[in-house]
Amino acid sequence: MTNDWVDLKNADAIFVIGANPASNHPASFTWINDTRERGAKLIVVDPAFTRTAAAADLYAPIRPGTDIVFLGALMSYAIQNKLYNEEYIKAYTNALTLVNPDFKGPADLNGFFSGFNKETSAYATATWQYQTDKVKVTVKEKDASGKDVDVEKEFSVPKQAANLDDAGTVWSQLKKHYARYTPEMVERVCGTPKDQFLQVARTFCATGAPDKSGTILYAMGQTQHTVGTQNVRAMAMLQLILGNIGIPGGGVNALRGESNVQGSTDMALLFGDLPGYLGAPTDRHGDFKTYTAKFDTTSYWVNGPRFATSLLKAWYGDAAKKENDYCFNYLPKTSGNYSWISMFQAMYAGKLKGLIAMGMNPAVSGPNARMERKSLEKLDWLVVMDLFETETAGFWKAPGVDPKTVNTEVFLLPALDAMEKEGSIVTSGRRIQWRPRVAAGPGDAKTDLAILDRLAKAIKAVYAGSTDAKDRPILDLNWLYGDDPEPDVWLVAREINGYALDDVKDAAGATLLAKGALLPAFATIASAANFDAIACGNWLYAGYFAPADDGRGIWRPAARRRGQKDPGNLGLYPYWGYTWPANRHIIYNRASARPDGKPWAENKKLIWWDAEKKTWTGYDVPDFAPTKAPDAKANPAGAGLAAQSGTDAFLMKADGKGWLFAPAGLAEGPFPEHYEPVESPVTNCLSACQSNPVVKVWATDKGKPVGDNIGTSDKFPIVCTTFRLVEHWQSGTMSRTLPWLAEIQPELFVMIGAELANERGIKNGEIAKIVSARGEIKAVALVTPRMKPLTVDGKKVHMVRMPWHYGWQGLATGDVINDISPHVGDANTMIPEYKAFLVDVRKA
Repeated sequence: MTNDWVDLKNADAIFVIGANPASNHPASFTWINDTRERGAKLIVVDPAFTRTAAAADLYAPIRPGTDIVFLGALMSYAIQNKLYNEEYIKAYTNALTLVNPDFKGPADLNGFFSGFNKETSAYATATWQYQTDKVKVTVKEKDASGKDVDVEKEFSVPKQAANLDDAGTVWSQLKKHYARYTPEMVERVCGTPKDQFLQVARTFCATGAPDKSGTILYAMGQTQHTVGTQNVRAMAMLQLILGNIGIPGGGVNALRGESNVQGSTDMALLFGDLPGYLGAPTDRHGDFKTYTAKFDTTSYWVNGPRFATSLLKAWYGDAAKKENDYCFNYLPKTSGNYSWISMFQAMYAGKLKGLIAMGMNPAVSGPNARMERKSLEKLDWLVVMDLFETETAGFWKAPGVDPKTVNTEVFLLPALDAMEKEGSIVTSGRRIQWRPRVAAGPGDAKTDLAILDRLAKAIKAVYAGSTDAKDRPILDLNWLYGDDPEPDVWLVAREINGYALDDVKDAAGATLLAKGALLPAFATIASAANFDAIACGNWLYAGYFAPADDGRGIWRPAARRRGQKDPGNLGLYPYWGYTWPANRHIIYNRASARPDGKPWAENKKLIWWDAEKKTWTGYDVPDFAPTKAPDAKANPAGAGLAAQSGTDAFLMKADGKGWLFAPAGLAEGPFPEHYEPVESPVTNCLSACQSNPVVKVWATDKGKPVGDNIGTSDKFPIVCTTFRLVEHWQSGTMSRTLPWLAEIQPELFVMIGAELANERGIKNGEIAKIVSARGEIKAVALVTPRMKPLTVDGKKVHMVRMPWHYGWQGLATGDVINDISPHVGDANTMIPEYKAFLVDVRKA
């Protein structure tokens, strides 16, 4: 989320696609309604006429899985009608950068990008790279006697064109790529009537004006696809074209359904990361030097090795020394894809002995859930930490399962609710807030921290006294959070924030931080001469628990602040909690000012260059070197931000630019391209490449009753998409046990359009059977005009929607919707494709 929840009030247009905030994030609607009262337009694009759509100024229907066509056509519309912010694009994006002349895209290669290997289903990216120029720079180096001498060196820099439409520029390639994405193609592929698309295009693309801003709100409706990452990227590209990144009321903003989803990803609860998005080491990283070589040296990531060092010092303390690579060899190295689907495939194959499910309920939430419950039967042991006995804890007594045939030993550890424990949470807007404990928990239920603390201490006790080198990662683990029965969560916060292990000095020998002091900001790690005297559990959170002013002269841990001053009246509230990074609320905010440092418009002022004081000033913390002048030149010989100019607004990118073209980092190509979902009712109208060519499609036990079976439209002609209810939470573990919520939404239902219901002879309130290639479930039919068929490439396509919260436990029960969803996922993240798969609907 580039902006803040409250910042929604600064938008002139709010574009909701793949989300339903009126139902699922109702508090956010306060700010949406606030800005609408001042004339902003609410645009909703969704397969169903949702509660958000009912409140919208403009609504357009869309077939699930076709967002890239819609978003690509918006980009094309902005380009064709010159609604883009040309000055922003030239200064802040890579639009003028020249691409390898051998690059070819789907328009040339019938759906593929150059470099595709059909045997490996993967891309070689050599033709995706920038053209480069050689630049000679004089640098100072020491000669053999130690004397500084001038040495001329040659450096490669990305080659730039003079004009956007010069041959070979990113911009010219982008125009060519999206020229195929026309309003007519939107109607043909998405099923969105052309006139409705054009209404959306005219309204939202008008925010490309310098005194306007538009924001995009999305949720799982964008991500849970086999092209989910590229969906999100397409939104970011549209916002870059319109100049909507880095400014008040702009951005691409993800609406999380949990209070701490942002915090969980920040703290690396995904298999491929370390805290602060440092990236987990793989088996290709034989030592710390090899691992840290992956960080860019011409962006702020030049400090990646320092941040990784401070993390290892936090974890291993005095044992982590320069001589032993700071215990880097203690870290496990990934050797493949350990994401959700891959993990359950390994479990199903008997390759995993045990699983700890901590606040997760895969028996309900996982794709092809019948197969995943079968995977749990292959385990030796299963530990479930939760508030109640979940479907996962009780998988062995699910309907149709004979407990005598299940040998998995299950341990259920009673945990506490969020309100029954103290600690920090991170909202979607990256704002960290400290919450006190407000209620006692029942019986023997413990906090997550207490359970993990007891487990870690027990493991360390078992290995105490060992002289075996392989046991050192356990013995040397820094585990100092207090004594039983309850560890001190403030000590955990101290470690995450970072603190000085010894006096921290700068290059001149001056003390930056006294031994034992809390780290005030990650800039200290970047500037310290002895940075390995700092322990920091997450560099992005540096300063979040350090003492800070709450705007009234009262100092307290930053995350515990509740100051209500709002300089600029933009809704930033900088004294309330702490927003990472560095209490910066709108990231990439250098782009909120013109290249010369002046605000784009008086009504969109955020930060600006003060020529007299020679510093950036304003209402937010600059996401930029604060004293770098707008006309500062890049130094090709420089490291980190020295290699970037005064108009390079995207300091975490190697070239300092917002990427309209991605030469690296994505599995399927440098531009988002439309591919049909793995299960689709139609053929791809844009190319001969039907579905994402780099997606892994599993075929375990294909053809068997429980297996990786893929459906076809001749047998399963209806598109099914899942959604969430405001009355229930996630897999329903908590909400389905509460009588008042169970009464409001007592059982599973399927939303069926009136026309489809009539065709199938199903009446409102009757039981319907929903069948896919993975199995069948039953649900109450909710016959509604909110679900209308779409005409797609001349074919009528029906859709149904189902909430995914139900299982057999609790007061409100129902079949598991994910019993019928497929085991396929996004090519980059492997997030499952819950939002577009094929079913048939019949009267039960």
